[in-house]
Amino acid sequence: MSELFDDDPRDTPPPERPGRRSRALVITGVVLVFAFFGLSTFAGLYTDRLWYKAGGYGEVFSTLFWTKTGLFLVFGALMAIVVGANIYLAYRLRPIFRPHSPEQTGLDRYRDAVTPIRTWLLVGISLVLGAFAGTSSVGEWRNYLLWRNGVPFHAEDAYFHKDIGFYVFDLPWLHYLVDFTLAVTVVALLAAAIVHYLYGGIRLQTSHDRLSGAAQAQLSVLLGVFVLAKAADYWLDRYDLVNQSGGLITGMTYTDDHAVLPAKNILMGIAVICAVLFFLNVWRRTWLLPSVGLALLALSAVLLGLIWPGIVQQFQVKPSEADKEAPYISKNIEATRAAYDVSDVEETNYTSNSSVSTGQLAQLDGQTSSTPLVDPQLVRETFQQNQQPRTYYSVAPVLDVDRYDIGGVDRALVLGVRELDQSRINANDQNWSNLHTVYTHGNGVVAAYANQRPENNKAEATSIQWAEGLPTADEPTAQHALGDFQNQIYFGEQSPDYSIVGKAPGGPDVELDLANADSGSEDAKDDTTTYAGTGGVPIGGFFNQLMYAVKFGEPNFLLSERVNENSQVLYNRNPRDRVEKFAPWLTIDSDPYPAVVDGRVEWILDGYTTTDRYPGAEKDSFKDMTDDSLQDNAGIRTLPTDEINYMRNAVKATVDAYDGTVTLYAWDETDPILQAWRSAFPGTVKDKSEIPPDLLQHLRYPEDLFKVQRFQYARYHVTDAGDFYQGNNRWSVPEDPNTNGHLQPPYRLFVDQPVDGGGERSTFSLTSVFTPYNKSNLAAFVSVDSDATDPSTYGRMRALVLPDSRTDGPGLIANKFSSNSDVRAALLPFQSGDAPPIFGNLLTLPVADGLIYVEPVYAVRAGSTSGYPSLQFVLASYGGEVGIGPTLHQALADVLGVDGTVTPPDGSGNGNGNGNGNGNGNGTSSLSAQIRTKLAAAESAFEAADRALKAGDPVEYARQVQIGRDLVADAASLAAQQKR
Repeated sequence: MSELFDDDPRDTPPPERPGRRSRALVITGVVLVFAFFGLSTFAGLYTDRLWYKAGGYGEVFSTLFWTKTGLFLVFGALMAIVVGANIYLAYRLRPIFRPHSPEQTGLDRYRDAVTPIRTWLLVGISLVLGAFAGTSSVGEWRNYLLWRNGVPFHAEDAYFHKDIGFYVFDLPWLHYLVDFTLAVTVVALLAAAIVHYLYGGIRLQTSHDRLSGAAQAQLSVLLGVFVLAKAADYWLDRYDLVNQSGGLITGMTYTDDHAVLPAKNILMGIAVICAVLFFLNVWRRTWLLPSVGLALLALSAVLLGLIWPGIVQQFQVKPSEADKEAPYISKNIEATRAAYDVSDVEETNYTSNSSVSTGQLAQLDGQTSSTPLVDPQLVRETFQQNQQPRTYYSVAPVLDVDRYDIGGVDRALVLGVRELDQSRINANDQNWSNLHTVYTHGNGVVAAYANQRPENNKAEATSIQWAEGLPTADEPTAQHALGDFQNQIYFGEQSPDYSIVGKAPGGPDVELDLANADSGSEDAKDDTTTYAGTGGVPIGGFFNQLMYAVKFGEPNFLLSERVNENSQVLYNRNPRDRVEKFAPWLTIDSDPYPAVVDGRVEWILDGYTTTDRYPGAEKDSFKDMTDDSLQDNAGIRTLPTDEINYMRNAVKATVDAYDGTVTLYAWDETDPILQAWRSAFPGTVKDKSEIPPDLLQHLRYPEDLFKVQRFQYARYHVTDAGDFYQGNNRWSVPEDPNTNGHLQPPYRLFVDQPVDGGGERSTFSLTSVFTPYNKSNLAAFVSVDSDATDPSTYGRMRALVLPDSRTDGPGLIANKFSSNSDVRAALLPFQSGDAPPIFGNLLTLPVADGLIYVEPVYAVRAGSTSGYPSLQFVLASYGGEVGIGPTLHQALADVLGVDGTVTPPDGSGNGNGNGNGNGNGNGTSSLSAQIRTKLAAAESAFEAADRALKAGDPVEYARQVQIGRDLVADAASLAAQQKR
C-alpha cells in the first residue's frame, strides 16, 4: 500500500532531453562569439575615430566611413531586393496544379521541408547575398569618390577624342556598375530558376511545356536584362582598348583598331537585338528566336572576338609590322612622355674629354669640392658606434642626404635620427610598464658633412667630420651646426607600436630621457621627462581605456597605475603609415627623410597621385621601376595591382617628430587627380603658397618619381616610331657594380647647371646614368634640379647624351678600379682581415668637359679596435686614368700625376699647396705616396707568406712571395722615375 502515498509520477517532470542543453550551450557560444566580434569591431571604429580626430583629420574618417557605409547599404540593398523580389515572384507565380510525375514526387519532400521556413529562408538568403554584395562594393570607394569629384584633364585621347578624365574618373565606376548589374542578374536568374523548378514551374522530365508561362516570362526578362548589360559591357570595352597591355605597346594597335574595335561594335549590336528578343519572349512564348540570337552572340564572340583578330595579326600585321604599327607607336610615345612628365627633358650632346693635363687639378678641385664621399649606406655603423650614448638608440640602416645652409654655404649632409630601438633594451627590463611608459622616444639628430673627413687620418679615426653630434675622440667638442631644436623623437621609422604618456597631477616623470648628451659619456646620468605634446589620443576616462584595452588586447590599460586622467596613447607613429592613413588616396615615397625645420625635427614625405588608366601610356610595375640596390620593395597602396601609367608628385607632407602633426601641402596644383581628391576631402591639403620658407629649403625632387621617370625615359627618349620599333638607341639603367643584379640607385650631388642668361651654378640635383641596352659603355648622364626654392628650375631634367661609345660605364670603371695595380697594392693590407674592403657609391659627375668617377673605399684596418669599416681611400677616374688617395683631392692629383697637395677647396686635408703641381704644400708627391704604398703592401705580402709557410701551405707561400717581389720591383721603378 505504501506506493499509494508516493508522489504522483505525473508531478515528476520528464527528464530533460540531452539535445536541449547542448542547443543552449551552442546558442550561448554563438552569442558570445558575435558579442566579442561586435565589441572588437566597435572598439576598432571608435578608436579610429578618436585617432583621426586627435590628428586633426576627423573629416577624413567621416568621409571614408559614410562613403563606405553608403556603398555597403545601397549595393547590398539592391542585391537583396532584386534577388528577394525574384524569389518571391517565382514562388507567387508557381503553378496551381502540378502534373503527377516521378520528378515532382521526388521534389515533394524538399517542398515540405522548405514550406515551414520559406519566409525566413527568403529573408536569410537575401540578407546574406546583400551582405556579400555590400562588402564587395566597399572596396570601390576610391572609384566612387573620383567619379563624384572628377575634373577635366583638358586633354583628349588620340582615338576616341574624349577627355582623359573620362578614362581616369568615369570609366572605372561605369565598369563597376555594369559588372554589378551582370552579377545581380545572374544571381537573380539562378534563384528564380531554382524556385520555379522546386515548385513545378520548370519541368525537365517532360517532352513538352517544360516551362510554365509565368516562369518563361520571368526568366526571359532576366535574360534580356543580362544580355542588355552585356551590350553595355561591350560598349565600355571599346574604351579599354586604349589601356590594354601585354602586346607590343600599351594601348591601341593596328589589330585592335581594324579588328577588335569593329568586333566590339558588332557584338554590342547583336547583344541589343538578343535583349529585344528576350523581352518579346514574354508575349511570344517561344524560345526559338531568343535561342538563335544567343547562339549567334556566342558564335560571333568567338569568331569576331578571337579568331578574326588573330587572322589580322598573323596575315596583315606581321608581314609588315613596323609600318602597320608606326602610327600607334607614335601615339604611345606621345602619351607615355606626357603621362610620366618626360616630354621636356633638355638633351645636349656631350663629348667626354679623353685627355688629362697637369694644370687641371685646380679646376677639378673646384668642381668636385662638394662631391659626397660619405656613403649613406655604409656609415651606419660609424654613426652607431660614435653617436649612440645608449645601446637602445639606433639610426636607420640607410641614412639620408640633405642640404643645409651652414655659414652661408649650401652643404650636403648625411644624417639620421637617433631613434629608440626597443629590441636593444636589456631583456630584464623588457616588461609592459617599461616598454610602453618608460622607453617612449628617441633623442636628437646625427649629421656629418658628406664631402669631408677630419684632419686626423689616423688608423682609429672615424673618417667623418660631424656637423651635429656628440663629442668623439676626433672631435672632443659636441657639434651643433643645425642649431637648437626640439630633439625628442616620439614619431619615427623605428618608434614603438604604442606608448602611454602623461602623468597624474603632482606625479613623477617616468619617461626616460637623455641628459647631458654633450658629454658623450656612457656614464652620463639619464633624466626623466613627461610628454607635453598633443599628438596622442586622451585615455583618461574609463570608457576610452576599455576601448583601447580591447583594441590592443591589453588589460593594463585598465589595471596599470601608469594610466591616469592625463594619459595619452601614441600609436601609428611611423611617418609613412601616418600619412597613408590621413591621405589614403596617395602613394607615399619609400624614403621619408628627416630635416630640422624652424627648430623642430620634421619628417618630409613625397605623395604621388597615380593611375593605371591614362589612355595610350605605357603601363609598368611600380615595384619594378623603383627597385635598385638600396630598395627592393616599394609599397603601393592606391591600386589593385602595382601597375601604373601616370604619376605626379602632387603633395609634400610633413610629420612632426615630437607631436606627430601631419601637414599636407599641394605641390602640383595643376594635377587633375589631386584636384579631385581635394574636392572629396576638402580642407585636408593646404595650398602650395602656405609652405614655410624654412621647409622649402629642404624639399627636394623625390627619388621614386625620378626612378620611374628614368625607367621610362630609357626607352621613350626615342621619339621616332621606326627607331623605337627596332630598339635602336634604347638605353637602360646600369647595374650597381657592388651588388648582384640590382640597378644602380640615383645619387644626390651638386652639379654645375647652366642658368638662363649664361653661366653656370652649382645645383643640388638628383642624378643617374644610362648605358646602351645590354652594353657597358656610357650613353647618357641625366640630372634633375632639386632646388625647391627656385620654381623656375626645380624639376628641370637635363640629359647629357654621349654619342661616343668609347666612354666607359660604371661597370667598366669598377673593373678598372679593381684591376689597377696601385689600387690593389693599397688595399692589400686590408684583404687579410675578417672584413674585406667595401666599395661605396660609384658616383659619376660631369666636370671640365669630361666625366669624373669617384668611389670611396671603406675597410677595417688590421689591428683596429673599432670593428666597423671606415673611409680609408678615395678612387677617382678621369680621362681614362685611375687614381687613389686618402682624399678626393689626392686621388685627383694621382690621376693627373702631379703634386698631391691636401688642402682642397672644401677645407679638408692638412696641406696648403696651390694644387698645380708647384705648390709649397707639406704633402708628399704622388710618386712618393705610391712608393710608400707599394712597399707597405709588399711588407704585408711577405708577412702573409710567413703565415702561409707556418700553416704548411707552400702554394700560398709562393704566391704571396711573388706578389711581394712584384710590388718591390714596382716601387723601385717608381723611385727611378722620381730621381729623373
